[in-house]
Parts: sequence; C-alpha cells; structure tokens
Amino acid sequence: MQSLIEAQKKLLPDLLEIMQKRYRILRYISLMQPVGRRVLSNSLGISERVLRSEVQFLKEQNLLTISSAGMSLTQEGKGLLHTLEDVMREVLGLKDLETKLKRKLHVEKIIVVAGDSDLSPWVKKEMGKACVTCMKERLANGDIVAVTGGTTMAAVAEMMTPDAKLNDLLFVPARGGLGENVENQANTICAKMAEKSSGNYRLLHVPDHLSREAYESLIEEPTVKEVLELIKSCRMVVHGIGDAITMAERRKTPNEDMAKIQARHAVAEAFGYYFNEKGEVVHKVKTVGIQLEDLPRVEHVIAVAGGSSKAKAIQAYMKRAHHSILITDEGAAKALLGE
Repeated sequence: MQSLIEAQKKLLPDLLEIMQKRYRILRYISLMQPVGRRVLSNSLGISERVLRSEVQFLKEQNLLTISSAGMSLTQEGKGLLHTLEDVMREVLGLKDLETKLKRKLHVEKIIVVAGDSDLSPWVKKEMGKACVTCMKERLANGDIVAVTGGTTMAAVAEMMTPDAKLNDLLFVPARGGLGENVENQANTICAKMAEKSSGNYRLLHVPDHLSREAYESLIEEPTVKEVLELIKSCRMVVHGIGDAITMAERRKTPNEDMAKIQARHAVAEAFGYYFNEKGEVVHKVKTVGIQLEDLPRVEHVIAVAGGSSKAKAIQAYMKRAHHSILITDEGAAKALLGE
C-alpha cells in the first residue's frame, strides 16, 4: 500500500491532491451534517466558488444530498468514506505520525486523527469518533465505564452511537464536578453517553474541590459510597488531559495554590493531579472519585487530548501512563515531534 501511494505521489500528484480535498469535504459533512456551504467553506478554508463545483461533482456521484437544512451524506457516501479511511490515513501520513509518536512517548497504542483542534474545533468530533470506535472494540456487555468532564469528552459523548452487542453498559462519572458549564461536567457527559448507547448511568453529586473534613464525611454517605464502589470496579476509564494553568483557572483555584502550581512549573492536569514536564505530581486537588493509583488496576484507560497547544501537557502526563491508549490529533502529534 505505502509503495503504491509513493508511486502515485510521483506520477499523479494532482490526483492525490483532489482525492484529499474531496475526502476532507465528505469527512466534514459526515461529522457536522446537515451543514451549509458557507460554514463548510469557512471551516475547510476552501473558497465558495471552488467548493460549489466540488459539491456539485459529489452530488452527481450520489455521495451527498442537499436540502434546505444543508448537505448530508447518502448511504453510498458513508460507505465510500468508510472504505477510504485506511487509505487516506496512509496518504495523509497519520500512520507514520503514530509510529513516530509511539517511539517518542513509549506508548503501545496511539491513534492520530487529521487536523488541529486548536484551529478547527470540529476536529474534536473526529477524536470523539475515533474514541468511540476504540471503546467499542474493547468493551463487553455489562461493563462499567468511568468518564471525566471537559469539552473533548463532550465531543466523545456526542459521537457515541448504539451497538446491538453493547446494550447494557453502565456509565459513571470518574470524579466530582468542576462547577463549570453543565454540558461539560462528567455527570452530564456520562448521562449523554448512556442515552446515545442505550446504556445506563449513575451520577455523583459532589463538588470537585473539598476540604479534608468534607471529603471524609462525604465518602461515607451511602449514595456516594455506592457510586464510588461502581467507579472503583470500572473496566474502562476515558479521560481528557488539561493544560495546568487553564484547568486551575477553570477550578477557581485559591491564589495560594495557584502560586504553587506556577512556581512548580505544572504543565498538565488529569484527575485533579497537576504534573510538571517530567511527569511528576506537583499539586493535587482533594477529589471524590478515581485516584491516580487506581488506574493500573483498570483494564483499559483511554486518554483523549488534541491541539498543538496541548503538546506539553500530553507529553508530561503520558510519561506516567505508558499503559494508556492515547487518541490525539495531527496538530498535537506534529508539535510533540517538533515537525
């Protein structure tokens, strides 16, 4: 396959360029449908004049339909997109990025999707789609899945679809809430995942930041204790990786703790732990839910994070998460590799 693609690049470079352009159009419509031409033009950086002719060609091939609501893929379009995925990963160099990144981060499984979510927010949906596929390949009926909050995890929930073989999953929040927008909280995300996969969910109604006294009291509450037992027995954890300062600000971290996070050069955050570039824990928020020491006992841990701005955070966290699966984007992968 790779040798054929290299030959095509030399003999028919225009063909591959056109193929990539049309693939990007179909991929975007698939994620955002129904979508208007102007939105599509702005998102992909293609002029409306060029896009008009491409859309007309794809419509004539019966790959998309156009209605008053916007453009959507036909069944034939969805089938072609699925067929092309593996080939386009080679053409776009994503498999090569994955191989290089595995060597650099010493992680067994890495999935890189095209694009940079810092520049194109819809790329988060692409990561979400890849994450859902990865989850379904590893889950069995009756499994418990713990999920964290955040915008990337909200994208994972949005891309979740039902599966006849997985109709009895239980989704639980990995930890208490951040006090952020309700749609990005772990409780909301696990409820949405359950709804979209025809599964079940349990919620954890506790704040994220607790004093020692409040923590000791809360974990003894019967309802909290029951959910915590479910969380601890999960077979899969799906979580994001945050930039340390951004997460500290979102948490409305007290000035004293913020000064400590900055002074100790924290670059990453996950599960309430802050990490420096060496992957060392430099600060911890007292949270109810999954702790870092629980992760080695979980069979499948999937970290989802992208965007070139997240490169340092991803590298720092993955230094202590070699058994995790990393799903990221091209922007973060290239920044990590210095490309």
